[in-house]
Amino acid sequence: MRTIFFTGKGGVGKSTLAASCAWQLSEQGFKVLIVSLDPAHNVADIFGTPVGHAKKKFTRNLYLQEADLEKAAAAYIEQNIDILTEVYSYTRTFNFDMYFKVLRYSPGVEEYASLTIMEQILRRETSFDYVVFDTPPTGLTLRILALPNISVTWVDRLRRIRRQILEKRYTIHNITGKYSEEGFRLPYEEKDDSVMRKLNEIWQRYVNVYQSLKSADIAVVFNPDYLSLRESQRIITGLKDLQLPLRAAFDNKYEDRLSSSADEVEKELFGRNSGELYLTRVPLQEARRNGAYRMQFDVTEAFR
Repeated sequence: MRTIFFTGKGGVGKSTLAASCAWQLSEQGFKVLIVSLDPAHNVADIFGTPVGHAKKKFTRNLYLQEADLEKAAAAYIEQNIDILTEVYSYTRTFNFDMYFKVLRYSPGVEEYASLTIMEQILRRETSFDYVVFDTPPTGLTLRILALPNISVTWVDRLRRIRRQILEKRYTIHNITGKYSEEGFRLPYEEKDDSVMRKLNEIWQRYVNVYQSLKSADIAVVFNPDYLSLRESQRIITGLKDLQLPLRAAFDNKYEDRLSSSADEVEKELFGRNSGELYLTRVPLQEARRNGAYRMQFDVTEAFR
């Protein structure tokens, strides 16, 4: 399964290009899922059909999905409550409810909700040949793309701390001998410790997402003007910092009269030599009330 991410400033046409790419790939015989992670969803409008949090079949090979971040955030918080309840069952006298009510409004919950959706799709939807992601605005996109590597580092640190706890438990067990029958036996081996098993599971999931991102096709969409230049530069710089590959760049809504500004913007973004980057200019499309995804321009050439 190949994954494609369309990034860019709001209004540059990334949703339309993502939709066109997904539709064209499906018409070529590939089974495709397009997922919108943008809170301001456009997929339903572009395809002219209601789309929800669950994937919906649009044609024989094309499925549509608009991630409900509010629902995903609630599920993310509920999952954490369940994990704490399961892992720390001996601490049920503590009331975590008030803390998790506040957590719903904490910074980063929306980003982790998006990461959870992405992780679930990459893990479960393996029957698809392509998954195309229409991403949110630049700042949120970069934070989402940064989370897998950050989370791997953070969870790995928690695993090391947990191992130290288990080692101390083992030492205490050897000193005190067997636990009494009426006492609460705390595990001291990794295979028996529910906390360690859960940390290992979470760590592996984030590792898998990060590896998927490293091999993904990430595209930046911009316009031949200076309004989208700075934000496109932020995306390109951010991807370099995250060591994630930029595969394609689409200079969208191009017209011949804008050739001079297009040259300048492309030069600012990529220099004189774009190397292996697929850089192309997408002509301004005629406005359509319906069927905007049926673009004549071949968007898929960048991902063959």
